[in-house]
Amino acid sequence: MESKTLRIREKGSVKYITFPLFDRYETVNCVFTTRLGGVSTGKYSSMNMSLTGGDDRERVLENYRIICECAEIDPSHLVLSHQTHTNNVICVTKEDIGRGITKASFTDVDGMITDIPEIALVTQYADCTPLIFFDAVKKVIATSHSGWRGTVKQIGRVTVEKMVEEYGCKPENIIAAIGPCIGSCCYEVDDPVYNAFCEIKYLDIDKIFTVLGGGKYKLDLVEANKQILINAGVKEDNVSLSDICTCCNYEELHSHRATNGERGTLAAIIELKK
Repeated sequence: MESKTLRIREKGSVKYITFPLFDRYETVNCVFTTRLGGVSTGKYSSMNMSLTGGDDRERVLENYRIICECAEIDPSHLVLSHQTHTNNVICVTKEDIGRGITKASFTDVDGMITDIPEIALVTQYADCTPLIFFDAVKKVIATSHSGWRGTVKQIGRVTVEKMVEEYGCKPENIIAAIGPCIGSCCYEVDDPVYNAFCEIKYLDIDKIFTVLGGGKYKLDLVEANKQILINAGVKEDNVSLSDICTCCNYEELHSHRATNGERGTLAAIIELKK
């Protein structure tokens, strides 16, 4: 696995990813996991971040402890949600700390925002697109899970708009990272998916899809989410784009498509420092 746009880091046996746009700020911790360096076994091997996919709970909690140590995050600060490919984005408060770990998870929530330090927002992936946000002026963070359904529902735009409405952010001050996901090299879709994207009139469809013929297309989720974020007011220079395909790199990154669903889960974690 190589990248020209993201930073691939190693600490002992743990391999993880950070985003250069975020790394330059001392007020935020942000990390994206790989599947290397954890304690899970079998199809979950080894850094699996899902507590609901059938893996041993204690192993997953140890995986969180390991990656949080790398990111300098206290595991007791974590907040997880039950993602269902919606564009539901919520504001997270201190009372929510521990959700998905020691408390009931949020349900039908695919995006979370907070301006409170020491709340570590977690979203999970295995080919879908990670969207991560930070406004250094208002000190607001967010992370949203965007598969093709969430992308069609413009969860990136919804997240930006909620940051503006609830916290007074300005889109031009927001930096955003689009993390590792399945690339257009591996993501073949059909007419219903193509037609759903065509309903979003401002999208440059020719940059998002490659026509294969016979009602088949290759879909570029990174490009689609980039266009959505820019249309929502985020500056193009403030959007970090992943060049890593999870499916191509399934030995180092969990991929649903590459393994026919026999896999663990990756996580994006972001926290404001106190």
